[in-house]
Amino acid sequence: MKRSNAAKFAAAVAAGALALTACDSAVEGENGEDGDASEVRVGLAYDVGGRGDRSFNDSAHRGLERAAEELGVEVTDLEPNDGEADSDKEERLANMAKEGYDVVIGVGYAYQEPMEAVAPEYPDTNFAIIDSEIDEDEFENVTSLVFAEEEASFLAGAAAALTTEEDHVGFVGGVETPLINKFEAGFVTGVEHLDDDIEIEIDYLSQPPDMNGFSDPAQGREAAQAQYDRGADVIYHAAGASGNGILQAAVDNDFTFIGVDSDQYENADEEQQPYVLTSAIKEVDVSVFEMIDSVVEGEPQTGIQRFDLSDGGVDYTQTNEEAIEPIQDELDELKQQIIDGEIEVPDQP
Repeated sequence: MKRSNAAKFAAAVAAGALALTACDSAVEGENGEDGDASEVRVGLAYDVGGRGDRSFNDSAHRGLERAAEELGVEVTDLEPNDGEADSDKEERLANMAKEGYDVVIGVGYAYQEPMEAVAPEYPDTNFAIIDSEIDEDEFENVTSLVFAEEEASFLAGAAAALTTEEDHVGFVGGVETPLINKFEAGFVTGVEHLDDDIEIEIDYLSQPPDMNGFSDPAQGREAAQAQYDRGADVIYHAAGASGNGILQAAVDNDFTFIGVDSDQYENADEEQQPYVLTSAIKEVDVSVFEMIDSVVEGEPQTGIQRFDLSDGGVDYTQTNEEAIEPIQDELDELKQQIIDGEIEVPDQP
């Protein structure tokens, strides 16, 4: 199926930077100068950790609120249940479809099986899933929004290698799944591309079916503390809300933190910001907005939409200018080599 072109995606990224950063859980926006609200209704269900993770879920929320503000769509968002494994995801999707939502979005690969069960029952509903590929021939009303996390993670690894003073870095994954393995693979490859003598710590907070590794800041803090105690002075995470604990460990121990999915320098507390070198981001917010916009325009996206470094779908952040400026030229050169195919980044450890 067709893929969003680079120019359109880049424009959407730029426009998204102007969107507000907070809204109620259910918002009805205004549409254009005439103030007429769109008839399109959008429901979004968060992954483990929910809103406030400063990462993946919050990025999806930004796309939703931007759609409410700019497109005038009526939106609602639903939090996961505490400790769910998850038994309620299918019901959550079905209820939104049953209530007449035109777009129903599941944030995270854990929505794949629930969405495959629900989507055929509601053929007039436009479903979308983030971070998982659903067969576009079998499920024609489902759009898969997927990212080259390994490419951005390679740049995170390169940044770690360029800034470590101890030649010792770390990676903390929330749950050991194929998706989070992509972050690990990219990070390790990026570190080793610069210096294969650097020691790399790798820890996961939980194993499936236990998904609490994405929502346990205390456990994240403990894992990061242990890596620091073993000598790591730069730690990258792909652990959702658990990353908040990892960042606090960086503050407590004066080591360098690399964020994920959202710009974690921008959304960190002021006293935490100096410890955030960069973040390996993916524009979940833009992909959510584009999906909703396609429905508003009457030409819904379908199939698999892929986003990578070449179209700005993933990247590294430069918000902490003082920290990133000394290594930015080298990171940009590596980024271009990946785009040009000169560096191939694996998506498995």
